[in-house]
Amino acid sequence: MPEAPARNPLESFTNAVSSMIDGPVSWFRGSIVEPNQKTYPWYHQKFRRVPTIDQCHTDDAVCFFEANQQFKRDKMVDNEILNILRQRFEDCVMYEQPDHERKCRPLLDQYEKAAENWFIKYGDLGGYANAKTCYMKQKHRMVWERRHGPVGSGMKQSEDAAPEH
Repeated sequence: MPEAPARNPLESFTNAVSSMIDGPVSWFRGSIVEPNQKTYPWYHQKFRRVPTIDQCHTDDAVCFFEANQQFKRDKMVDNEILNILRQRFEDCVMYEQPDHERKCRPLLDQYEKAAENWFIKYGDLGGYANAKTCYMKQKHRMVWERRHGPVGSGMKQSEDAAPEH
């Protein structure tokens, strides 16, 4: 739609100056920048994976920062996955009300397994957790399982201790 003619000389002057400044910029953006851009929705932005905290050198503060940022992103993603699974189960219960215990059992099992895995990784870390504390928790769990068996199965008996009768 063509623009209406200017109503006074000041308006025509501002239009001329605006087109002199904006014209080349708009042309450059429309013919060079936008055709060469990768377009994707902002909510599907992919971050490159950075080295984990165990791959950082002890004096590399930038690597520590990147590992902590990656840890925070991963935690937010895991939280949202857990929220989606919980919401799916709650929706199933509301929709299948009289028979929900039977019909929603697979969703509940899937949610409980995801919640267990979330707690194994992030549980008891507190609000100020970072990649290092999470890594230490994983290390301590692995040491415990090597010594005593899987967590929750009870402590295994030592081989040299004879059972009392």
